[in-house]
Amino acid sequence: MKSMKGVVSKIRVLKMNKPPLVRFSLDNENCLIAAHSLNFLADVDEGMQIVVAGEYNDRKQFVVKKYSVIGKTKIMIEFENINVR
Repeated sequence: MKSMKGVVSKIRVLKMNKPPLVRFSLDNENCLIAAHSLNFLADVDEGMQIVVAGEYNDRKQFVVKKYSVIGKTKIMIEFENINVR
């Protein structure tokens, strides 16, 4: 299993299967995530820095098996903003 660290951009939901298939870029590297993709959408926003682990598929896309947000997740930030108001 390989790992990468970078900044997330271009988050898109490709298929609304069970689970959804999500595509994103990590420092200009194409990545896909299906396992834990709903958690990913709740945790990660564009511009956040994350670490991912996974493997490349035949199309040279990095298929993410695990991820971790560096710093606060999107849902943590939104929760803090609700408490401030």
